[in-house]
Order: sequence, then C-alpha cells, then structure tokens
Amino acid sequence: MYLNHFGLIQYPFSLTPNTRYFFKLPAHQNAFEQLQQTLQKNEEFAVISGEVGTGKTLLCRKVLFALDAHKTKFRTAYISQPVLSDEGLLHAVADELELQHDDSLSYKELIRLISNSLIAEKAEGRRVVLFIDEAQAMPEETLATLYLLTTLGGSETNLQVVLFGQPELISLLDLPQLRQLRKSVSFIYSLPSLDQINTKAYIEFRLAKAGYHGDQLFTDAAIGKLFQASRGIPRLINVLCHKALMVGFGLGEHTIQEIHAERAINDTDSVEREKSLKRRLFGL
Repeated sequence: MYLNHFGLIQYPFSLTPNTRYFFKLPAHQNAFEQLQQTLQKNEEFAVISGEVGTGKTLLCRKVLFALDAHKTKFRTAYISQPVLSDEGLLHAVADELELQHDDSLSYKELIRLISNSLIAEKAEGRRVVLFIDEAQAMPEETLATLYLLTTLGGSETNLQVVLFGQPELISLLDLPQLRQLRKSVSFIYSLPSLDQINTKAYIEFRLAKAGYHGDQLFTDAAIGKLFQASRGIPRLINVLCHKALMVGFGLGEHTIQEIHAERAINDTDSVEREKSLKRRLFGL
C-alpha cells in the first residue's frame, strides 16, 4: 500500500506480535531479564500484568523463543485461550506436552498422565515452563487446578508457570480461595505504558526495523498528538501510526504532520470512545 512511497520493506506497525519488533524499553527489557532469572531459579509461579496493548504477548513470545534456544534445559508450553474448565486446562496442557490422550480420560487420569510426563522430563534434565496468556480470564477452579499441577509429588513435578494478564489478574490471585497459589508467586511485574520520549523512540525503532532510512518521518508535533491519543499504549500507537501513514500516502506527502495524526485519531473508534467517556464523566 504505502511501502514504496515511504521507502519501507515491511509494514512497521502491524498488530501481529513479532519479536523482531521487540523494543528494549527499560521496563520491558527489565521484565524480560528478571523473568529469565526467575525461571533459572526454578520458581513455581511468575506474573506479568499490564493494560491491553502494553506488549505482554510480545514479551511472552520473546521469552518463549529465548527458552526454545535451550531445548536441553527447558520444555515450553503455551496456552493462549485460558477460558477453560479445570479438565479443559488439563487437556490443553496434555496437548501442549504432546501426550496421547482422549476426551474420555477422567480428571484423575489426566493429572496422573501430566504428572508422569513432568517427572520424565525432569529425569531427562529438562524443566517444563507453561506460559498462559490472558490469564485474567481463567476461572478460579481452573487456577486452583493449575496450582495443583505444581505441587503433586513435591519437587518431582518440575513445572513452572508464567501468567500474563491484565491488571485484574492481580485482584483475582488475591482471592482467599487462591491464597496458596498467591504465596507461590515469586515474581510480579507490571508493564507500564510509554511516556512521550519513549513513544517517539518506539515509533522510530519500528520504522528503522521496517527498512526506513530517511529523515524524521513523523514530526514531533505529530508524535505529540499520537502520544496524547494513545496514552502511550503500544498497540494503539501502532493503530494510529498505520492510519497516519495511510493518510499521508493518500495525500502524496512524505512526512507525517500533525494534521495527518489528527485524521488518524478521528478515524479510530477506541480513541473516540475514550473522548466520549471523558466528556460524559468530566465534561471535557
């Protein structure tokens, strides 16, 4: 669409998580490094929280790929849709561990199957790390079953769990019925949104990764508008920047100005909903 016009080889603001575009912001890099250290220590549970669009899934994939480079030490599993019953979770874990099973297996049989697999992995010198995205959607009973998997057979179970979720995940884990799981959480990290300086750095980083080598493509005024509208949330920055590039391309411009950013903002439903809510609540 606009690649040749702006001298790009890839679309820089795609919403599909791609570790090539993992921007080493201090907070995200710190989370990445601390999470790796936590997993090396064989801690049972770790939690990464953040608002929608702050980069949790991208961070998850970055850590997954880092562990996959050490297959003799780690066996990884990933569940992206955790709205599951307790038995549904067990089936999903068995699938990820490539264990032969069918839907007729009982809860106890699934527990035994997975537990034996974890013990076998330990005998081979590997730890199993289970990553769960959007974990705030997990039912309480399912989280309780997840905790059970980390306790069966004591240290022989060999399972570590990393939960990625929105801020309400922290409140969920604070429920009295999940207090044992909460005590097993050794690492909690909250991903912040970006400030204006890092928003500019983020935009320029993604443009460079996509092949841009020219002068500053987004003016400071345009970036200021985009930061204000996106509240520094990377996913929304991506949406707005992509639309601003389309506006600039449509007008035959080679620099994204404030007016192009404003048109992109006005065309974005999530930003308009935020404005509407502020008007209703605060008269803004």
